[in-house]
Order: sequence, then structure tokens, then C-alpha cells
Amino acid sequence: MTRWEDVARARHGDDYAAAYAERFRALAAEGDDVHGEADAVAALRPPPARVLDAGCGTGRVARRLAEQGYDVVGVDADASMVAVARADAPDLDWRVADLADLAGLDLGAAHDLVLAVGNVLPLVEPGTLPAVLAALAAHLGDGGLLVVSMGLDVDHLPEGCPVTPLADVEAAWTAAGLVEQARHGTWAGDPWTLDHGYLVTVLTRA
Repeated sequence: MTRWEDVARARHGDDYAAAYAERFRALAAEGDDVHGEADAVAALRPPPARVLDAGCGTGRVARRLAEQGYDVVGVDADASMVAVARADAPDLDWRVADLADLAGLDLGAAHDLVLAVGNVLPLVEPGTLPAVLAALAAHLGDGGLLVVSMGLDVDHLPEGCPVTPLADVEAAWTAAGLVEQARHGTWAGDPWTLDHGYLVTVLTRA
């Protein structure tokens, strides 16, 4: 069982994948904007472009990007989350794989955008953060962008998810040969400060 599965089962029980997807459907039905990540990504690199959604979960972001004209592949280690994504969008390319080991996947050409959004990095298995960022960096094409978002404190993380120090993440992306292009505190582009509990960062290969 992965760290994500531990956290998700504790909150939603065995049917956590369906509960997670239903939560966002309900928010959308109430008129909430559930596409902030995808819309911000589209502003960075308009379609057409190749996108790897790493830690795609039930596919909410990937589906939105595909609707906007992107060529998208979604990858997640959780087969139950990917099963929901496949059921909702069977024509898209969904894969089940550990983000720390993507070398065996035939993902085609290098990607213009690689995403690890929605607390993917704090939820990877302990000790795998450097390998995950190295694997994601390896799938960037020339000039490609890696977009990461994550909570930096307990108020911005799922209950039960431990805080990953920002310094550890910065060290891992530096070791992966990545440099930061921009840093924000929200998907709307608000400035990030040291006391901000949420990070949106855009990286590229050095």
C-alpha cells in the first residue's frame, strides 16, 4: 500500500477513488471552478503540446487539458484511481506506474509539459522524492516545463499526510538538473512568500 492509499483509505474507506472523483463533481455542480490547475497550465504553454500528467489520479486535470486540445497521457501508481479515470475518459491514454520508475513505459516523444500537481510530491513513498523528480525531468523535451504544486503545511495537505520540507524538494529538483523559472502562492499567480502554505512552481532543465 502506498502513502497515498494509506491517507485516502483513512479519510474515505476502501472506495476512496470514487469518493475523490465525486467530491470534484459535486464542487463543479455547485458552480465552483475545479479547473484552476489546467487553466494555469494552458496559460504557460498553449495547445497543441504534449503533456504528461504524473500522479493523474482520477484524471480531472488531464481530461480538461485534453478538451482544450492537448495530447495528454496520465500516469499514476494507484490502479483504482486510474480505473476511475479510464471509466470517465476511455479514449485517453492512462497508465499505472510508479513515478520513481518510468523508464519502462513507452510514453512516446518528449513532453512539452510535465505536471505533478495536487500534492503528488508529498504523497510519494518515503525516500523516492529524488528519483521521482529525476524521472519527471527525464521526460521533458527541449524547453519543456515541469509544473509542481504542493502544500507546505498541514493546513494545505490531506489529513495524515506528513509535511515534506521545501528544502528537501528544492534539493531534489536541483539534483535532477532542474532550475526554477517562476514561483507562486496560488494557481491564480499570487506572489509566494516564506509564510505561504502552498507552492506552485515552474521548472525547466538547466
